[in-house]
Amino acid sequence: MSISMFQASVPVLIRGLGNLQHIIGKAQAHAAEKQIDPTALTGARLFPDMLPFARQIHIATDTAKGCAARLADVEAPKFDDVEVTFDELHARIQKTIDFLKTFSAAQIDGSEERSITLKMRSGPIEFTGQNYLLYFALPNFYFHLTTAYDILRHNGVEVGKLDYLGKPNA
Repeated sequence: MSISMFQASVPVLIRGLGNLQHIIGKAQAHAAEKQIDPTALTGARLFPDMLPFARQIHIATDTAKGCAARLADVEAPKFDDVEVTFDELHARIQKTIDFLKTFSAAQIDGSEERSITLKMRSGPIEFTGQNYLLYFALPNFYFHLTTAYDILRHNGVEVGKLDYLGKPNA
């Protein structure tokens, strides 16, 4: 049995974003319990030249919505990247999940050979749909999820591997 482009994208992205919401909930509770200003976490970085936590969420959600939209050959909604509080970040993630849930397998399956062009600062990059999904979108999505997780963990939020992975599907 083979896996479809839809199965390899939309449900995977939704699961990752749901796990991210769970992790943010733990960060909110941590900040409240320890009486830490939440912006100390949402503005935290792993290193001075790295982007802060909130920006990691912006990029992860942009990557998720852009991935599905490009594979389906539709326009992704534009978010203004102004969310900085935990509640705002939760809402942004939920908007992204809600957008992803609008896609059907019929819209994405068969996109393996679709031509996808990303406009980058260094110039355009051309992909087939499958290469875009497997070698750019998913790695980029997980890079920013992992970095967000690492920022919180580095700042004392008690999150572990199962928070990142989520509950296994039976």
